[in-house]
Amino acid sequence: MSQPLLIKLARRDELSDEERQAVEAAIAKIDMVAAGRELVAEGARLNHSILLIEGFTARCKILRDGTRQIASLHIDGDFIDLHSFVLKVMDHTIVALTQCRIAIVPHERLKLITERYPHLTRLLWLNTVIDAAIHREWLVSVGRRSAQASLAHLLCEMYLRLHAVGKVTEWSFVLPVTQADLGDMLGLSIVHVNRNVKKLRETGFIVWEGSRVTIRDWDRLSELAEFDPTYLSLNVEAR
Repeated sequence: MSQPLLIKLARRDELSDEERQAVEAAIAKIDMVAAGRELVAEGARLNHSILLIEGFTARCKILRDGTRQIASLHIDGDFIDLHSFVLKVMDHTIVALTQCRIAIVPHERLKLITERYPHLTRLLWLNTVIDAAIHREWLVSVGRRSAQASLAHLLCEMYLRLHAVGKVTEWSFVLPVTQADLGDMLGLSIVHVNRNVKKLRETGFIVWEGSRVTIRDWDRLSELAEFDPTYLSLNVEAR
């Protein structure tokens, strides 16, 4: 059940059979959750972390008036709240954007991994470092990139992240988000989101039909976004 995570970790460094078995042994149970369900509530004290096996979730801050800012998306193989192992009190909310299959990993079992498997611990630590790098890029998009460049950057990022876990077919991938969701990610109105999606279509950079995105011109799309994939750490190196 941890296969997406193992694929993701192996994109960064080799895993031993013992480390793979340790990841599997850390899982206490598997659940299916419906789209729209709140998986983690701001202010919650957790005794487990959630591994997303399949689906899409969003990390967000929700204001008193009900508006929200989506700070990142999670996909297959992501530990959506690994940081809760040391954070203890959550300072944000995580919601399911689609039906999701999740694995519950008790913090006691994560503690055993940190005590017995230093290399695996470093790889899990790298996951949280990459999460922080993604947050920085999203902050730049909200604060400094143009609306069109921000959307292009998001599509480049999601393409590479989904490709790394085998969810891309010939430059095409599923991105099950609404224009309202995109607005909450990019700090744009729905009208502004719609206008910029239309521009990317008209330039021939992408085809976007329903929830399926197909990149037609990676070079020009990534140039528009000034996209540098270094922050995703997709190279295999000794860690």
